[in-house]
Amino acid sequence: MTTPILGIVAHSGSGKTTLLKQLIPYLRDRQIRVGLIKHSHHSVDIDTPGKDSYELRKAGADQTMVASSNRWALMTETPEAEELDLHFLASRFDDSTLDLILVEGFKREKIAKIALFRAASGREIDDILDDFVIAIATDTFFKWSVPLLDLNNIAEIGEFIVNWLSDRSSS
Repeated sequence: MTTPILGIVAHSGSGKTTLLKQLIPYLRDRQIRVGLIKHSHHSVDIDTPGKDSYELRKAGADQTMVASSNRWALMTETPEAEELDLHFLASRFDDSTLDLILVEGFKREKIAKIALFRAASGREIDDILDDFVIAIATDTFFKWSVPLLDLNNIAEIGEFIVNWLSDRSSS
């Protein structure tokens, strides 16, 4: 896997998905092809009860692919898996079609991350910081050893990512 992986981490309810919904189009406008992995703490089911693919998967298929001329999705049953393996999941993407994989969640992974922090969250920022945080997108100011980005400025965050990608490709 050669596609760079960048995590977006924050406390629950801090706006990770909201940020990504704005950031992905910004990056696409900059000609960056983006893949996304979203971590969920809940059981995820992307299929619809009553549909053939749902019924066949529930009948015991270990992997089910639903495909049309517009998109396809592969569902893999992993009842014995103890931990999600982010790098395995990322390896399922087609490297030739992506420039970046954004990851929502997986805050304990040893990957480059941008941490989101809202002052009104009532939570401590230390809970989401580690040695892999390369920037903090926030709505407040404090001194830290990595760049602070304006959480409400998508262009600033987007350009930080564009420059981070550029620096990675030139080294």
